[in-house]
Amino acid sequence: MDHQADLGFSFWVVLSTGMHLAAFVAVALHALQRRRNASATILWLFTAWSLPFFGPLLYLSFGIDRVSPKGMAKKAANDLMTQQRDVRHQDASAFYAWHFDARSNVEAIENPLSRRLNRSIDALTPDHPLLDNNEITPLACGDQAYPMMLAAIRGARQHIHLQSFIIHRDDTGRTFLDALKAKAEEGVKVRLLFDRFGSTHAYLGGMFRRYRKVPNLEICGWTQANPLKRQFQINLRNHRKTLVVDGHVAFFGGVNIAAENTTAGGRQAIRDYHFKVEGPLVHELQLSFLQDWYFMTRQPIDALVNALHFPRMLSVGRARARLIDSGPSDPPGMIGEAFFNAIIMAQRQVLLATPYFVPTTDILKALRSAAHRGVDVRIIVPGKNNHRYAGMAAKALYEELLSAGARLFERAPPFIHAKAMVVDDAVALVGTANLDVRSLELNYETTVLFEDDATVNRLKAMVLEDLAQSRELNLNEWLQRPAFQKLAENLCALMTPVL
Repeated sequence: MDHQADLGFSFWVVLSTGMHLAAFVAVALHALQRRRNASATILWLFTAWSLPFFGPLLYLSFGIDRVSPKGMAKKAANDLMTQQRDVRHQDASAFYAWHFDARSNVEAIENPLSRRLNRSIDALTPDHPLLDNNEITPLACGDQAYPMMLAAIRGARQHIHLQSFIIHRDDTGRTFLDALKAKAEEGVKVRLLFDRFGSTHAYLGGMFRRYRKVPNLEICGWTQANPLKRQFQINLRNHRKTLVVDGHVAFFGGVNIAAENTTAGGRQAIRDYHFKVEGPLVHELQLSFLQDWYFMTRQPIDALVNALHFPRMLSVGRARARLIDSGPSDPPGMIGEAFFNAIIMAQRQVLLATPYFVPTTDILKALRSAAHRGVDVRIIVPGKNNHRYAGMAAKALYEELLSAGARLFERAPPFIHAKAMVVDDAVALVGTANLDVRSLELNYETTVLFEDDATVNRLKAMVLEDLAQSRELNLNEWLQRPAFQKLAENLCALMTPVL
């Protein structure tokens, strides 16, 4: 009996070892098929070897095909929508209401930084030009954003398009869904797009199911993971937060739909920046939403790209702005390159606010270089991060920046979720993209470049408010932190290429 047991045990050892080796070889061959960050490849190989079964499973879910066929299919869908938009503009019809008459003459821009930066972005995303005649209103937190968004929803006459990375299963989430339901029952066409990963609790908790049978209300969850179709990619998340009402007013920025974004019961709202837009930029945000909607639903293009969704736009303001929609294939790293160019072109000051500061090596070097050149580089991060791992990984970079002359500020609670960069009081980049690898390379993000003094200065004032609520870090004091803390920070930073 003992001999038979030993044979059985040996059989399972050989079988499991063989399966482990086969899985590791499969991961290694796949990881080496295309060039990626060397440290990421090494870490994935280490993970696949060190964690039998779980390592290859993690690679399958997070590491495989950072730009998958799904990602390329998304780009193809975007290109098709843009092509169909252009075809419709060739007709002498009421649909000739796009932004062609509002395009800014980049070469006529007086500020040299803005002129050079827009030239570089023109090469990255020529289909989204700098546009004149916008009115842009910065909003702080859900306290300011939600009342204006709900007022726009309740005043809608034709259609409402809302998308958000996070919709919580709480009073705020239900308030928005009830408002959408009420307008749909009045005959307004409503489309709601949420990210299934970001809105997991609401999705699994059945919150959306209550509204799915409401006439005129369509609800779609964004996902590119479907094990039944051998799609295991859960990296490509839609991180956008956009509301477009009747094609005339839009909102975008970093504010998700959740009670934690409002002040109530002695709790302060998460600190965040959101923006109300009127003018030609609304059409750009509308097209962005419809491209995402078309990709997930494949509804007929004529039902999406039409004069109802793109009404003739009046000149309502003086702000110049441009949309920079980014994703893993639009082209890869586009938004990171825009941030990089803005930093290396800076002459006087870079003000930066981000909740998750784990940038690419190029952006980190650009910030260090700017500080070495004498540029006033100030970076605001949360004093206490809501994702401990991301906060620890960011701290591993502080010494490198402080030693170069950059200034780092930890904002006191509440948690700061704002994403903004102001350069030389001339341009600003705002939206949904964090300065981390996920936002810069994997997520679908919405960023807007502002290029007029009034809007940039209003945004700068908001950033300076957060600066005043922050504690500046001192290099000498930072170097004295405990060795165990340094070890934990470096370990978290080491793992950032994997996830």
